[in-house]
Amino acid sequence: MTTPFNFEAVAARIFTPSDLDPTDLSRTLGALAMGGIDLADLFFESKRSRSFRLENGRVAGGSFQIDQGVGARVARGGQVAFAHSADMRPAALATLAEAVRGLDGGSGGEARVPLAARAPDHALYPPIDLDAAGDAATWIALLGTIDAKARAADPRVVQVSAFVRVVDQAILVADLDGRFASDLRPMVQLFVDVVAESGGRRARGQGGLGGRHGAAELLGDRLDAMLAKAVTMAVTNLDARPAPTGTMPVVLGPGYPGVLFHEAIGHGLEADHHRKKLSVFDGKMGERIAAPGVTVVDDGSLPGRIGSLGVDDEGVPGARTTLIEDGFLTGLLQDRLNAGLMNGLPTGNGRRQSYAHLPMPRMTNTFLVAGQDDPADIVASVRDGIYATAFGGGRVDIVTGRFNFSTTQAWRIENGRITAPVEGATLIGVGHEALRHISRIGNDLALDDGVASCSKQGQNLDVGVGQPTIRIDQMMVGGGTA
Repeated sequence: MTTPFNFEAVAARIFTPSDLDPTDLSRTLGALAMGGIDLADLFFESKRSRSFRLENGRVAGGSFQIDQGVGARVARGGQVAFAHSADMRPAALATLAEAVRGLDGGSGGEARVPLAARAPDHALYPPIDLDAAGDAATWIALLGTIDAKARAADPRVVQVSAFVRVVDQAILVADLDGRFASDLRPMVQLFVDVVAESGGRRARGQGGLGGRHGAAELLGDRLDAMLAKAVTMAVTNLDARPAPTGTMPVVLGPGYPGVLFHEAIGHGLEADHHRKKLSVFDGKMGERIAAPGVTVVDDGSLPGRIGSLGVDDEGVPGARTTLIEDGFLTGLLQDRLNAGLMNGLPTGNGRRQSYAHLPMPRMTNTFLVAGQDDPADIVASVRDGIYATAFGGGRVDIVTGRFNFSTTQAWRIENGRITAPVEGATLIGVGHEALRHISRIGNDLALDDGVASCSKQGQNLDVGVGQPTIRIDQMMVGGGTA
């Protein structure tokens, strides 16, 4: 039998300490399979997380956490029974199966489910052990370097906060269909928050970077670019004036502004919302829902990206799914449960926060595909509007598509030129309406720097977002007075 990706390393983390082997999984699945169910799976996880924070040159916090356990799920139709345990030993698996079968109203048995490993290795991220990437002193020294460089970049910088997060996750999935998949998922992120002061006025700037790779990929040019972005944002915002209000053209810069599409559109294209008829896009498959040229994809197979998955949390390989093609709704994000109930196929989007949570359809790396326009020409086409390149918080109503997003860096566009920075600008609209008002799409597609995250039904996950420069002809802007 061909072993799944990184099986030996995963087994050392999950099987060996709990005295497990594949036979125990086969036996447990056999117990879950009794009673005419449609779906049954086991999800094993071992996750080691570290974080450190430096504020104004002093260590302000640090943590090290180990989370491990197994979740068992069975489903018949739309009814799901689920239980989880931090104990992964064979006796605990038997108890877990009994608990789930009790919830489902069935009784266990002695049958065994033969497991067939998913064979292909993936090259999306390296199978590295981040425990070997450095101790606390190493990470704190890196944060100290960030602090020093940020202060040296501009004398107006008066406060610096730096944060590093390191996660090393091993997962293994086995299911009733005989799927047997494993993966090692490294993840490192850096964040910096800078406050600049001049003339009694203060302004803030943020930056971050991350990915599924080792510590070395955080250094060098990427680190310098992150610091330059944060410092430039802070000192630029020192001169910001109140944002105008009203309906006007809005130009969104490349990269992280794609979070607007993640929130205002992506959640509405997750299959569970469609199955339950909660999405504003329900019943519109094959219809035009966006302007010509608008193509939106979700791609969990991009190397090194923070939203990428060799296999998802149901053992399905990460893949590219086209959601909107040239303005027409063409696809949904599916996990195994909803795909089965909707006569579809899973798309590699079954994700869960941990072994103690149920999987559901979730985004991976979601972005608007590049167009043909020169970004400079897009800006020049606007007589009076807003150019936004960074966002803070936002909210969206999945049922109606209504959203609002606050900008953290934006400028006025006057007579085709970017002029003064503005503060307090909030973009307000309806997702499907904003899609129809996109008139220009740039050729400068970029994904975010590896710092995006997503919350759904209380589960938080790392994701990727992105877009090229775009023009939205009409959008409500709330803010101060011009």
